[in-house]
Amino acid sequence: MRAAVLRELRQPLSLEDRPDPDCPADGVVCRVLASGICRSDWHAWEGGDPVTLPHVPGHEYCGEVVAAGREVRRWRVGDRVIAPFILACGDCPDCAAGHQTACADQVVPGFTCPGSFAEFIAVPHADHNLTALPAGLDPALAAALGCRVTTAWHALTGRAALRPGEWLAVFGGGGIGMSALLLAKGLGARVAIVDVVPDKLAEAARLGADATIDARDGDPAAAVRAVTGGGADVAVEALGRTETAANALKSLRKLGRMVQVGMPAGAHVTMALPMDAVYAGQLALFGTRGMPAWRYPSLLSFIEGAGLDLSPLVTRRVALSGASAELAAFDGPTPPGIAVITDFRG
Repeated sequence: MRAAVLRELRQPLSLEDRPDPDCPADGVVCRVLASGICRSDWHAWEGGDPVTLPHVPGHEYCGEVVAAGREVRRWRVGDRVIAPFILACGDCPDCAAGHQTACADQVVPGFTCPGSFAEFIAVPHADHNLTALPAGLDPALAAALGCRVTTAWHALTGRAALRPGEWLAVFGGGGIGMSALLLAKGLGARVAIVDVVPDKLAEAARLGADATIDARDGDPAAAVRAVTGGGADVAVEALGRTETAANALKSLRKLGRMVQVGMPAGAHVTMALPMDAVYAGQLALFGTRGMPAWRYPSLLSFIEGAGLDLSPLVTRRVALSGASAELAAFDGPTPPGIAVITDFRG
């Protein structure tokens, strides 16, 4: 199979022919239909989230089953499927309690095993993790359901319990931020997007943001408090940076809830945060990472029932050979939207 391989940190990926993956006894092998290129992949590429080299990145994908292991009961060759990026074992106490993202035996493609920047990917624990790809759903958009949309959905509904009419402040207008915007509007919330890239702010306004705030102009937390009449009810930090996490906390009204979605890495692993704001405002701070697989049906039902159009999230369809440039672009301000690999031979 053709794959993009990380051999040296911060260097272009090597396009190589590699052996097709073996099929796990409890898993499947999928032909990858589409794979998103995510800031989390950039963390592996630049060394902030270390992986063993050489390595195939990629963790948000959809595919068609081409082989199924002897222990698999739910899936057959030809099924089109999506999966969360955290593949849980399905048997441990955390999994039994519905907390698959906390599974101690989890497998994470693109980090702990070869990922989806390849023509084929092995997916272990298939019966516990795969969901059928809805008919008519664009594979490029379905790939975003493996990380950005699902992570935003779980942050808003599984952690912060965002309610209709509440204000949501999103710090970071990338894939997570725009997904949170669209989902929150579908839930009936009001949304303020905070970023430093004018094109992203303009895109957020076009997609229905009630307020857009340029963080380069003054105090963004104060701007959020002003536009929301006292502070946001919920804040989402989508970059994993100290300054945005601090501003997200300071943007909240009393009894507000913040969800840390962005992955802290490198210099941001340890953050200095305004704990006085947490104390005085009686704030709640949640961490989140991914979404349990069992929540896919409710998310898909919500998207369909609310008539949400998530297609604006995908703004660039690239070949496998274009993955290196997209990863390098995360070094600076990126353009609006998500880049998705749809051509694995180019």
